[in-house]
Amino acid sequence: MKTQNQDSVLAGKKVIILGGSSGIGLATAQAAANEGAHVVIVSGNQQRINDALKTLPQGTEGYAVDLSHEQNIKDFFNKTGNFDHLVYTAGENLTLTNLNELVIDDARKFWGLRYWGALAATKYAAPHINQGGSINLTGGIAGARPGAGWGVAASICGAMEGFTRAMAVELAPIRVNQVSPGVIRTNLWNSMSQADREGLFTNVGNALPVKRIGEADDIAQTFIYMMKQHFATGQVITVDGGAVLV
Repeated sequence: MKTQNQDSVLAGKKVIILGGSSGIGLATAQAAANEGAHVVIVSGNQQRINDALKTLPQGTEGYAVDLSHEQNIKDFFNKTGNFDHLVYTAGENLTLTNLNELVIDDARKFWGLRYWGALAATKYAAPHINQGGSINLTGGIAGARPGAGWGVAASICGAMEGFTRAMAVELAPIRVNQVSPGVIRTNLWNSMSQADREGLFTNVGNALPVKRIGEADDIAQTFIYMMKQHFATGQVITVDGGAVLV
């Protein structure tokens, strides 16, 4: 494990990461811990929490909370006390479906964690954020660069951008920003077969100007930047390897 940076502006700050047991969330937890932050990770699966804690410094906290229920989110923030930065990366596995095959009741479920969970987390976290703190949400480039089958995902991404800007105004001086990743190699694609998943990563990576697929660490560093950048709010930071350009 890397040596903690006690000179960082995040040193000693309390960072709560919802969705922090795997993928982008875990990478962000590790990066924040390396900056000297006291990290709290939350997800719905206790075993993943336990596995994640093995990769994080002693003293890191981890809690299993079903983030699909508003009351659970409210209770968690009422118990956790004041803190400095919130990062929200929770989301279900991605499933791409063309409109003619879309089951609308199934489509509604994708809004549960990605939008309503983020909204509830923002609502109940905000009163507990210390002066100079921030809320950092997750979107995606599907709103700006959709393809066939991305109708639901693009809708959620668009809604999250509007929500981020609205909260930056409403919750000021708390800073509220969003990171908008492109296709990143994480377990959110595990609903696809391994062959299809690797094919997607290869095809997307080859088409990008940077000639590689994104990794969770790429996005984690952006969340770290947004926590440390005290003059940005209401911003959507796109980190996609140039995908929106091609």
